[in-house]
Amino acid sequence: MPQEIERKFLIRGNFKQYAHSHEEVVQGYLSSVAERVVRVRIKGQKAYITIKGAGNESGVSRFEWEKEIPVDDARELLKLCEPGIIDKVRYYINSGNHTFEVDEFHGENEGLVIAEIELSEESESFIKPEWLGNEVTGDKRYYNASLTKYPYSKW
Repeated sequence: MPQEIERKFLIRGNFKQYAHSHEEVVQGYLSSVAERVVRVRIKGQKAYITIKGAGNESGVSRFEWEKEIPVDDARELLKLCEPGIIDKVRYYINSGNHTFEVDEFHGENEGLVIAEIELSEESESFIKPEWLGNEVTGDKRYYNASLTKYPYSKW
């Protein structure tokens, strides 16, 4: 079964100078209940449909299944999504053997910037750059599906 192992952090300081690339991301949720989310995402020139299960106790690991779909299909599916489309720019920053994905949110989540790192196992070590802030792994407020219902601007 495919598994996502990911940790999330807030950002402190300037991170953009370290980015080697970035792209626009628009995503919505066809379903966002606690047991699973079904996401539609357009990232750059590609689109995906993703199903994620509930996280484990630490919030670091959870089931994830993702398939690429035609961008036109994703645009149509976004029209069916629950209210609260996510709009952000994703920056890619290498750090040692890993790549951080740093999301700078727009719209109702303006001002929120979160870094994510995917790991091959929960205990895997990684280099923590100076711009990495407090860890928010497992804090459901920072899940994108939650941000569609309870945007950062309303906290």
